[in-house]
Amino acid sequence: MQQSASEASPNDHMRDGKLVTADGRPLKASLKTAERRRKIIAFAFVSPLLLFLIVSFIVPIGQMMWRSVDNPTIINTLPRTLEAMQDWDGQDVPDEPVFAALREDLAIAQENRRVGPLAVRLNYEISAARGAFTRTARTVADMEPPYKEQFLDAHRLWGNPDIYQIIKREGRPLTASYYVAATDRRYAADGSIEMRAEHQRIYMNLFGRTFAMSAVILVLTMLLGFPIAFWMAHLPMRYANLLMIMVLLPFWTSLLVRTTSWIVLLQQQGVINSSLVNLGIIDTGNRLSLMYNMTGTIIAMTHILLPFMVLPLYSVMKTIPPSYLRAARSLGANNWTAFWRVYVPQTLPGIGAGGVLVFIISIGYYITPALVGGQSGRMISNMIAYHMQTSLNWGLAAALGSMLLISVLILYWAYNKLVGADIKLG
Repeated sequence: MQQSASEASPNDHMRDGKLVTADGRPLKASLKTAERRRKIIAFAFVSPLLLFLIVSFIVPIGQMMWRSVDNPTIINTLPRTLEAMQDWDGQDVPDEPVFAALREDLAIAQENRRVGPLAVRLNYEISAARGAFTRTARTVADMEPPYKEQFLDAHRLWGNPDIYQIIKREGRPLTASYYVAATDRRYAADGSIEMRAEHQRIYMNLFGRTFAMSAVILVLTMLLGFPIAFWMAHLPMRYANLLMIMVLLPFWTSLLVRTTSWIVLLQQQGVINSSLVNLGIIDTGNRLSLMYNMTGTIIAMTHILLPFMVLPLYSVMKTIPPSYLRAARSLGANNWTAFWRVYVPQTLPGIGAGGVLVFIISIGYYITPALVGGQSGRMISNMIAYHMQTSLNWGLAAALGSMLLISVLILYWAYNKLVGADIKLG
């Protein structure tokens, strides 16, 4: 009598001492094929998101970091001048061959309409360069050799050896000058890097102010958000949902509207100052200065970023069993000890997630400091926007943005190393 399928011997699925599938394929090869097919299907599902991240996130960041060192303008516009300056000692004004090469380069650049970008690029390094190049380029077609005296007569900058040192130094495809400027430094006459004068240092002070203000906003949102999240986690669900709606309500309102609302509240003739005057707390001549300074920026950004602290804290607190506190009190701990020693350590993932969100978002904030910050409440993001939109010094803006990005990554790495709390958002 033949054996049924369920009674088949294990040896019936063996071939040459190896396990095989029902169709006779080796089991190991079949498992590899199935695993490869599973990975291909999984990759097909996530590939649209991956493509979106590459196009909208990775590529722009890469372009920004490349622009901070890319330096094609001078080497492409003045190739003959750079070649003629190879033997120049860098001390006095160069000799006639350099001016002959410069005249030829400027004539070609004027014909190809490339004098403007060249003049703007060199004007970042030395003032009056734009006027010198644009004015001289209009007359180079009429120049006759020798050219040196005609260049010196065309603009005073041609008699300054600094312009030739800059051309020679920046006549390379890559440059560090944007990062030098972004760290409040400059190139000295001998080519070394030195700090700028105290009154010319802008960017490092802005970086320090940005990180300090972000830290203050982080502390304030934590102090305000922790009690709110704790209350929500221990309320009945009906009331907790109502409070959650109130926390999320700012997300349904335009950021611009929320910021301008704070302008109405904080200005010297606004609601807060007028209320304090009417209550007799302050007099009209001593109204509080809450707008167009660091105070206004901190108040407005704390309100805007508070939900980003409350939501991670609430998601963590909701998972902490209330029995833990009761158990701690039953073992002799008072209310404060039970809360501080038992409850708070379990909220660290939420504190870490909220802190990272608030700190990173506040570092890159732009609209609120621009509207309510004034001069003392500006952040580094406002200066990056200025160079992108007004001065059009995209290289310096890219250098500042890259430094900000690297600083955030370093802080995030240090946070994971020192704190080591898991990030939990929900």
